[in-house]
Amino acid sequence: MKELNYYKRTWPIKVEKEIHANIKDLWEIISRDGNLNYVHPFCKDNYSISWDGINSIDVLEYLNGLKFIREFMTWEPGVGYSLLIGTKNGKKSYVVWEISSKNFKNYLSITVYPHFMRKYPKIISYFPHKIIVEPYLKKYLKSVIGGIDYYLKNRKTVPRNYFGKHEWFSEK
Repeated sequence: MKELNYYKRTWPIKVEKEIHANIKDLWEIISRDGNLNYVHPFCKDNYSISWDGINSIDVLEYLNGLKFIREFMTWEPGVGYSLLIGTKNGKKSYVVWEISSKNFKNYLSITVYPHFMRKYPKIISYFPHKIIVEPYLKKYLKSVIGGIDYYLKNRKTVPRNYFGKHEWFSEK
């Protein structure tokens, strides 16, 4: 496994949203085996290869058929986890899911260190990151966190493409 610093060599993209649920319920849904089937608006299928906290591995199949493997690196109950995500033999992005409380409100944040242009100096990757990666990834992350909030408020599976279609992950 490559060093964590290798995965953090790109510009991070973070989205945070207030979640209208208690921390226990929030942790329960984000740590549940197959949870993306209920909360992810671009998920066709989410199934585990092994589900055991820090050593968990699962597969996320998007609506357009793209399959990513998620390999969990850290796991702190009630706080969050980190993982690597990417195609089976392809490049991986580093992702951190984190629960926090501020002023009696609960928040979920997802921070992605995308694999895109990781090998290039930041000065070269800055404009492609700002023009291409950041807007699309922020839209995606807002939809994922919005789906979690939707599920916890309504106790119903989030409809596909509920917050609008996504150019990278919705069916063509």
